[in-house]
Amino acid sequence: MARPIKPRRILFNPNIVYFKPRAVPLSMLEEVNLSVDELEALRLCDFKNLEQIKAAKKMKISQSTLQRILSLARKKVAEALIQGKAISINKK
Repeated sequence: MARPIKPRRILFNPNIVYFKPRAVPLSMLEEVNLSVDELEALRLCDFKNLEQIKAAKKMKISQSTLQRILSLARKKVAEALIQGKAISINKK
């Protein structure tokens, strides 16, 4: 049995939850799903320029967990930008 996920502290509630390439019909696009905790990790580390240790403390998770979340989020965003996919932010 897998260990339950600890609750993560999310201080940002996005108003916009979908991004897609311009002039491409939605029916023709593949999607990349970005979770709210992945978006929060990107916001803290890349937008607010916090060090990973400080960002992890704000989210109430370990630095290694933040690193895993951040790596996955960056990979998903890069995939969407390079392959022309839509990004959907999943609110929990």
